Amino acid sequence: MRHGVRLGLDPGDARIGVARSDPTGFLATPVETVRRGKGDLARIVRLTREAEAVEIVVGLPRSLSGGEGPAAVKAREFARRLALRVAPVTVRLQDERLTTVAAEAMLRDRGKTGASRRAVVDQAAAVLILQHALDTERETGRPPGEIVTGDT
Repeated sequence: MRHGVRLGLDPGDARIGVARSDPTGFLATPVETVRRGKGDLARIVRLTREAEAVEIVVGLPRSLSGGEGPAAVKAREFARRLALRVAPVTVRLQDERLTTVAAEAMLRDRGKTGASRRAVVDQAAAVLILQHALDTERETGRPPGEIVTGDT
């Protein structure tokens, strides 16, 4: 397992959930929810620098069949723009099928409802995306997902 903090992002149309790992890459925890719009990438860049992150894992929403629709196109474009801003920090896309659904269910089970759930569901989804990436790397010995460059 590579050493260093990783950030996990769940980019949506209205908000971006942010999670981070510990330096050993064992555990993902929630950080914050960034509102989409002016300054969102700048905030992610600041969080990356503050955490001294070595990598950012961005959730790639695929359909159950593995296909990519409009949401995946948006996530790819977001990851590409982010990669340009945070270089040389690596940005990876990680399949995130059903993470928001799983995050919603987890929060519902914990008694979070309505506005309190909406406030943290994006962070919870980011935690699930990043934890899956960390677990996959630990199991396989290889970094998961696909690397994003500014020109892809």
